[in-house]
Amino acid sequence: MKIKPSKLWAMLCVALMTASAVAQDNVIDEVVWVVGDEAILKSDVEQARMYFMMSGQKMEGEPYCVIPEQLAIQKLFLHQAAIDSIDVTEQEVLNDVEREMNMRVNQIGSREKMEEYFGKTSTQIREELRETVRDRMIVERMQEKVFGNIKLTPSEVRRGYAGMKEEEIPFVPTQVEVQIITQQPEIPLEEIERVKAELRDYTERVNSGDAQFSTLAVFYSQDPESARRGGELNAFGRGEMVPEFSAVAFNLTEPGRVSKIVETEFGFHIIQLIEKRGDRVRARHILRKPEVPAESMNASLARLDSIANDIRTEKISFNDAVLYSADKNTRKNFGLMSNEMTLSSRFELQELPQEVAKVIYEMKVGEISDPFVMIDQKTGKEVCAIVRLKTRIEGHKATPTEDFQVIKDVMVAKMKQQKLENWIKEKQKSTYVRINENWCDCEFQYPGWVRK
Repeated sequence: MKIKPSKLWAMLCVALMTASAVAQDNVIDEVVWVVGDEAILKSDVEQARMYFMMSGQKMEGEPYCVIPEQLAIQKLFLHQAAIDSIDVTEQEVLNDVEREMNMRVNQIGSREKMEEYFGKTSTQIREELRETVRDRMIVERMQEKVFGNIKLTPSEVRRGYAGMKEEEIPFVPTQVEVQIITQQPEIPLEEIERVKAELRDYTERVNSGDAQFSTLAVFYSQDPESARRGGELNAFGRGEMVPEFSAVAFNLTEPGRVSKIVETEFGFHIIQLIEKRGDRVRARHILRKPEVPAESMNASLARLDSIANDIRTEKISFNDAVLYSADKNTRKNFGLMSNEMTLSSRFELQELPQEVAKVIYEMKVGEISDPFVMIDQKTGKEVCAIVRLKTRIEGHKATPTEDFQVIKDVMVAKMKQQKLENWIKEKQKSTYVRINENWCDCEFQYPGWVRK
């Protein structure tokens, strides 16, 4: 079984960081492997195995062989890192620990639920994470040193492609480029005032002691992710939220105080300060979004229908029509949608917003769609849109001409894998390794662990 080192290490880190929640109390611990000065415990292996089983991860091979060997590879990196004096700063570790803590809170629902789930306080969880996070970061630094900065020239990529076996050439799924024009339906002033009145009522109920902010957030906030945590947001810096929100949040000085009403592109908010820590803030918020009347939605669809007909009859070009779009990000780029996952304009169909994918599925290149309603993925608001299918590249075997970066990535990954294998085999010869006799009867990926 061959697993990319970065992916495997990430999975094992999650497994070990979740250890306190899945460990079996009846596991009698013992040292099963020693690599250099690093021990692998039976509990480490069991905890990782339980994590893979509970998360539905598929593993080829016997877990009690695969898991300790992969942990041993990480111990090799840690052992060599100690020899090479590779380390990470305390601040880097703390930043990663905080990100991991926030991720756990998001997954479980709240800090209180997280503490209940792990049976420990947030402080205890944070301290236990530090060692695992530090090890992970050191391993990543050591891997960077082992792999080096692999650079391939275009001619090297072409030669590598020419030498690939047919089964080694990657298949590139169908990809499309899509241009979009959106319209934001107009919201009547009385609807905006209704939403503001709701938020003022929530503020009064909190200030009078009639209700907890967190309880109101659970019931009424239209930000689903934070609502299930009582409106609590991850700790954030000034540049991590939209400016209007940050300006108000950072001006709050008294924990528990509720802010004035804040309007952002997402809707209307009230904010409650939890605490300030250095240049970061923890806060709760309640988001309310004005409802779009049917007549406003229909009016926007009608405007877009008129624009689409003008484009089809060549009264106006699509590029000029984009000037009427409400989407400021695509408006700057002639309406061309950008794939944030790949940082390109190409999308596989499943990477598009589902409303867009459904519309363009059977469209021809250059065709303009009828207007439709979709959810803006950034703001969560309903908007009206028309799209133009700019290009469609059917699924195909990669070629250097069309898919240079795809082929280059495959070649770089293969070179990294070869470097990793060579490095492991070399370190096996020079590093002290001892395996409990009950754990030796395995077909290891790298047989050099057991010396005859």
